[in-house]
Amino acid sequence: MSHPYADQPPKAFWRRSIAERHPLDVAAWYDPKFPLGEARIMTAGSCFAQHIGRSLKAAGFAWLDREPAPDGLPAARHQEYGYSLYSARYGNIYTARQLLQLAQRALGRFTPQEQAWERDGGLVDSFRPTLEPEPFGTQAELDALRQGHLEAVAALLHEADVLVFTLGLTEAWLSVADGAVFPLCPGTAGGTFDPARHRFHNFTTAEVRADLEAFLALARAVNPGLRLLLTVSPVPLAATATADQVAVASSFSKAVLRAVAGEICAADPRVDYFPSYEIVTAPFMRGVFYEPDARAVSPHGVAHVMKTFFAAHPPPTPVDGTPAPAPDALSEAERIKCDEELLATFGPEPS
Repeated sequence: MSHPYADQPPKAFWRRSIAERHPLDVAAWYDPKFPLGEARIMTAGSCFAQHIGRSLKAAGFAWLDREPAPDGLPAARHQEYGYSLYSARYGNIYTARQLLQLAQRALGRFTPQEQAWERDGGLVDSFRPTLEPEPFGTQAELDALRQGHLEAVAALLHEADVLVFTLGLTEAWLSVADGAVFPLCPGTAGGTFDPARHRFHNFTTAEVRADLEAFLALARAVNPGLRLLLTVSPVPLAATATADQVAVASSFSKAVLRAVAGEICAADPRVDYFPSYEIVTAPFMRGVFYEPDARAVSPHGVAHVMKTFFAAHPPPTPVDGTPAPAPDALSEAERIKCDEELLATFGPEPS
């Protein structure tokens, strides 16, 4: 008897692609819509996106960095000052609305009213409150740094061939006055929370999709060829402002983001989705890619995700013809420890 499932490949069936395989041998996670090759790549998003940017750079891809660290700052201190994490010093961009508003600000379409918060006798950027360890001494200093930052973002939007964006959260804190979205709740890393000026919002699937589509329309108005590669962060919420238990709230948030990513990917041939979320959180992985707190993704989890990514997007070949190796995210000591943990959980990996 003929039916639609008869012609489906093995990856379409749980038993053949998962139940009969070692968990680390599960394959066919991802078929890219477009190659990365020599594309100029911009990265942004929630904290998990930092791993992607570092790995792309180490593998020899054309990863863009328009706010590089000054020569005198040791590499070990880059992260402390917001350098070398993303393609500019915007810090974590947790929501689609944040991404849209950043593009609007960089292209002169939106100027939020509440742009600075007081902290420890100085000022911090309300949209990058943890950018540097110490607050700025003057408004002029903060304004100058912000202006340079927005110019860097505008340059990225004009020149990037691909934006790799990691969706992280649906929960956000907004300005009542103009709807500006802050990365953190006012009062936590600067400023003072005022219920008359700040409100909580949990974005819906319709809102997240509308924000991503608005961002693409705006970005492609200045850069018609821009492609978007979406991922969803596998890192659960650290806290929720809803009435739900935090695991329940996290499940809602990730479900919304994953659904929107799938919808936009299906609707736009220049939008792709890489399943880092599924690779880490799949039930047959038994949580082995998380740290003991069951929230942070472990180094071997990141390494497995990027191994899968680079299998689909091979690192570019240098001029001398020798392929650049995919970056090894683990030290030898970490690798030995991780191999022991994986062996204890899954048994021997297939040869």
